[in-house]
Amino acid sequence: MKLSRRSSVSRWGLLVLALMCGPWMVSAQGQQLTKRLVGDYGYWSRTQTPPYGSAQIPMSKLTHINHAGVNFDAKANLVVPQGFLEPALIEKAHAAGVKVLLLLGGDFAALGTQPSLIQTLVNNLQVFEDAHSYDGVDIDWEYPSTAQDAATFLSLMTALRGAFPSPTFVLSADVPPWNNSDYNFPNVTPLVDYFNIMMYDCAGPWTDDAQLNSAIFPDPFNPEPYECEPGGSVKQAIDIYVNKMDVPLAQLNMGTPFYGYLYENVSALWGSCTNCLNTVISENYGTFIKQRINQDGWRTYYDTYSLVPYMLRTDGKPGFITYDDAFTTFYRVAYSVWQRGLGGSFMWSLDADYDGQSQDLLDAMYNASLPQTK
Repeated sequence: MKLSRRSSVSRWGLLVLALMCGPWMVSAQGQQLTKRLVGDYGYWSRTQTPPYGSAQIPMSKLTHINHAGVNFDAKANLVVPQGFLEPALIEKAHAAGVKVLLLLGGDFAALGTQPSLIQTLVNNLQVFEDAHSYDGVDIDWEYPSTAQDAATFLSLMTALRGAFPSPTFVLSADVPPWNNSDYNFPNVTPLVDYFNIMMYDCAGPWTDDAQLNSAIFPDPFNPEPYECEPGGSVKQAIDIYVNKMDVPLAQLNMGTPFYGYLYENVSALWGSCTNCLNTVISENYGTFIKQRINQDGWRTYYDTYSLVPYMLRTDGKPGFITYDDAFTTFYRVAYSVWQRGLGGSFMWSLDADYDGQSQDLLDAMYNASLPQTK
């Protein structure tokens, strides 16, 4: 049966409901993960409502944590925010066999203007990681865009690998879902343990219509290219990295968002967005989106090509939300790591899934990552 363009929960959703109530959604906590499951964790989440910190992180459902919030200045000194350090995070993670990486942001392009700064930065990272027992570095450069950037990225990753040898330390990098040769993949790939494909932010205030934040498959009805084109879906992003970048499957982690975007002045998928910069905002799944699924004046639909949900208002007012639920999160991960053979998955970010009691999306990722039984 061919589904309609806007297949409501009353039709396709019956299948979704049946799958979500199936035994695979029951948490199998304690089983050994054979695929990577990396959680991005921002230090600021400890002061959010509800607070989310090391006490709330289910370490048994993760293999790695990227601890976010540290930057560096123009002299390559680390900028560590007050409240960043969390000894309990390292202790609890290590007790569970989970590695904790320092997620590093900053003006990486500026390192290319003075090459000696790269070694200064690496030395400072060594001192910091040794002092606080971190297990490696995750580089978040968004994004190298010139030949000079490509050379700088290679120099940085080469220096980091020398300072943080494998397998004692883990070295990873966050990369976009589209083709970007300025990461110098042929030379960098042998240096890193894995890449994290940031398969999200294909929607947002920067788009001029209501896009999908993170499609699993491309939708031919999309009237405009995705913000992330040509890698505007999980399938396309994998194809790009495997077929064009020649990155081994085992070195790729597929990203999934634990947040969505609310378009306040849009009434349909692909609907034109007026004044997007002031009317589109990011909302977390656990504390905002979850409470509106088929309630509070909202109704969920599934895009039958992209296989991800979105919401529209039912009270005659405009409103569009693009997001992921537990079913699509499970399918995204299962498709990526088992059907396509990727080495793992990750999300941005752990706290965004937390509603004060449960983490539906993390549970779905964990269950999808477990070894398949025949």
